[in-house]
Amino acid sequence: MTTRLPSPPDAAPGGAALPILSHWIDGHPVEVLPETTGPVYNPATGQVIARVPRGGAAEVEAAVRAAAAAFPAWRDTPLIARSQVFFAYRELVWRHREEMAALITRDHGKTFPDALAEVMRGLETVEYACGLPTHLAGMNTPNVSTKVDALTLRQPLGVTAGITPFNFPVMVPMWIYPIALMTGNAFVWKPSSHTPGATQLQAELWSEAGLPDGVFNVVYGGREAVAAILEHRGIAAIQFVGSTAVGRMVHERGTAAGKRVGAYTGAKNAMVVLPDADMELTADAAIASGFGSAGERCMAQTLIITVGDAGDRLRPLMEERIGRLRIGPGMDEGVDMGPIYSAEHRDAIIRWIDRGIEEGAELVADGRPFHHPERPDGFFLGVTLFDGVTPAMDIYREEIFGPVLGIVRTATYDQAVGLINAHQYGNGTAIFTTDGGAARRFQLEVDVPMIGINVPIPVPAGYLSFGGTRGSAFADLQMRGEDSIRFFTRQKEVTVRWPEPGRRGALSLVFPGNS
Repeated sequence: MTTRLPSPPDAAPGGAALPILSHWIDGHPVEVLPETTGPVYNPATGQVIARVPRGGAAEVEAAVRAAAAAFPAWRDTPLIARSQVFFAYRELVWRHREEMAALITRDHGKTFPDALAEVMRGLETVEYACGLPTHLAGMNTPNVSTKVDALTLRQPLGVTAGITPFNFPVMVPMWIYPIALMTGNAFVWKPSSHTPGATQLQAELWSEAGLPDGVFNVVYGGREAVAAILEHRGIAAIQFVGSTAVGRMVHERGTAAGKRVGAYTGAKNAMVVLPDADMELTADAAIASGFGSAGERCMAQTLIITVGDAGDRLRPLMEERIGRLRIGPGMDEGVDMGPIYSAEHRDAIIRWIDRGIEEGAELVADGRPFHHPERPDGFFLGVTLFDGVTPAMDIYREEIFGPVLGIVRTATYDQAVGLINAHQYGNGTAIFTTDGGAARRFQLEVDVPMIGINVPIPVPAGYLSFGGTRGSAFADLQMRGEDSIRFFTRQKEVTVRWPEPGRRGALSLVFPGNS
């Protein structure tokens, strides 16, 4: 059976000859029948290149059983020994970074440089996890009361799970499982079935790095697999990244089942452009943020909120850059934007463009007519720019998740910030200005946790937290960094007294104090 697919054919006749990927349970691939699989597409060609299993409750049960069996030994593995496994995994990911990026491009469609950058940003959190032994140290307070000491310690929860999306098949899971594993938990991962190549490679590299069998498991599937994870009594905590509708359901059902749940969901990010901004820099940032990865990023700035005459000066610069964009297969040299990840999603984006026209937005650039001359069956779409977008429009309120940008006009800074703070989503935002006072005020007043100042995609470094507010997150803690350490561990407080021989003291029923 083929698992990793570094250089597959574009298609094979009849489907039966296509390579079949597999679940990864208890340190090994799992044999699956072809009739229980679904297709994997190359979005640049539109052709089926592999088959991926559609798992459900039985596969989740097997993965949880393997994880539960492996957990006690992994929990008791010394921190430095765990760290050595992580250092080995980090080295293997680095060595296979280009292979991993090529698998992302093949399955998702994003350009190879963009995919490689994804791998490297994911690797940051692996590197952070290598040093977690220092972060897991507890407090020790001698003599909190007479001859009484207090200490704290953090312990893993047991079996934990991650549910991750198609658009970042390496970076997003690498924001979850390194901290879950390094804090001593076992892990069950339900990735997207659209992008399985890089998923399989990650599982194989963990095994090669020396991670004990059963500590890391992969189950592919759809609603049945998700429901089984939410309902399984053996799973203590779940982190989810995906759409708001599904994330809300995951949070509600998971917490109702007594689990810790962090669901990080949709976004409709907006960047504010003040009249004093460097317009050349701002135009570059708007195009890169909005159209990179075909707009399939939760951190894309899809609304450009201009203040005063900034829109009049910015728009022609954006149009100029749009005219120079090259769209094509992600592995081709010099391509700026690859295809949409699926034909169905491309059709959905086109319906959103139609909706924007119906709502009265000015269509400045229309991506619908684009067809790649050499790849007519690929899921390609050109880029779209609207002007005159208002809060009354659906294309202002809802996440499109595609290469569609909207310019919003405001008269004042206060109006611009008010729009961001009133939006149903709050994930990432940015301000473009040369005024330090305005930038400082923005970072204090805007109700969004991730903020860029002249930076269009303000994804924090791997040792910092990532999250959202309002409809962009259903969670008490953010993901990554110190928040994820808290999420994947339980703190214990221990109060200690060692009485001296012969000096036990008298019986007392008084509530104990600190004297």
